[in-house]
Amino acid sequence: MRMRFAFKTNPQDTTWADVLAVWRVADDIELFESGWTFDHFYPIFSDSTGPCMEGWITLTALAQATRRLRMGVMVTGIVYRHPAVLANMAATLDIVSDGRLELGLGAAGNEEECRAYGIELGTLEQRFDRFDEGVEVIARLLSDTTTTFNGSYFQLTDARCEPKAVQRPHPPICIGGAGEKRTLRTVAHWAQHWNMIPPSVEAWQHKRAVLDKHCAAAGRDPREIMTSVQIRLDPNGDTGPLVDQAGAYAEAGVDLFVVYLQPPLQPSVVEQVATALSR
Repeated sequence: MRMRFAFKTNPQDTTWADVLAVWRVADDIELFESGWTFDHFYPIFSDSTGPCMEGWITLTALAQATRRLRMGVMVTGIVYRHPAVLANMAATLDIVSDGRLELGLGAAGNEEECRAYGIELGTLEQRFDRFDEGVEVIARLLSDTTTTFNGSYFQLTDARCEPKAVQRPHPPICIGGAGEKRTLRTVAHWAQHWNMIPPSVEAWQHKRAVLDKHCAAAGRDPREIMTSVQIRLDPNGDTGPLVDQAGAYAEAGVDLFVVYLQPPLQPSVVEQVATALSR
């Protein structure tokens, strides 16, 4: 089985010039089929007062700077934007990129950002109720001529999203997360791609079994859903652990490996990773 690879450049603690340089080099490396940003306004896993560029604007600029790579935000927090606005953003970026968008979606959960910006995050149950409604609203707006929706969080009346995306019925939906009761159930109903950051191969296998059960309940073939995991390049640049990790997850059945590149972002690192993974 051919192993498939992508990369992720969180636009935090870096510069636009460095992000752009990495993506331009990766666009010429056939090993990488897609590239990803993230959806945060503060850096995560580092000093939250540091620099952080907005993910969708960054991705739109990268769409114009590349020709081949598929691209997405891994993943977009529903809480940050009204889903009707997000659907229009997605349709437009799919057009701008000539049909290369992967539509990453998640419930979001960064309390620091929400508290600072006055965004109501809500309880865990409220977050996932809102997420379920938001995913449905987005999928319907991108697929149907008009959408009427009367939910607890979102209400639409004969709503339109025109022009439609290049990819029909909509760009592939990638849902990130591993919650067994809610997230994986939503994946089974709506996603074409499921992403997880697993602590171990065994943990991923367990979550995959749970997803299979949700797919059975939804009458969906789980083989319709591409699976991916995020794997991290060692900070010292050693690619050996990365290669070993990818091999172990491939044996377990993972389809796509998203290599997270930590700052400082350098084109030479992308080339080094590609060489190691191609062996």
